[in-house]
Amino acid sequence: MRTTLDLDDRLMRRAKRLAAERGTTLTRIVEEALAAVLSPPVSSAPAYKFRWKTERGRYVGGIDLADRDALYEAMEGRR
Repeated sequence: MRTTLDLDDRLMRRAKRLAAERGTTLTRIVEEALAAVLSPPVSSAPAYKFRWKTERGRYVGGIDLADRDALYEAMEGRR
């Protein structure tokens, strides 16, 4: 896409110099700069690691899971 930008002269000279040093085009330098500014920030926080926490329990058979009251009674230890 073609567009016109009004840039500071010093900034334009630095960008042209950088393009020449890298052996690339001014367009590529501007594209890379825009992509860097528009990309989502990189989080410096360590990656989250899920750890299972298990508890010992006992098997309580004969509970109809569709019967809410029976399930609550079993969970509360009344059964």
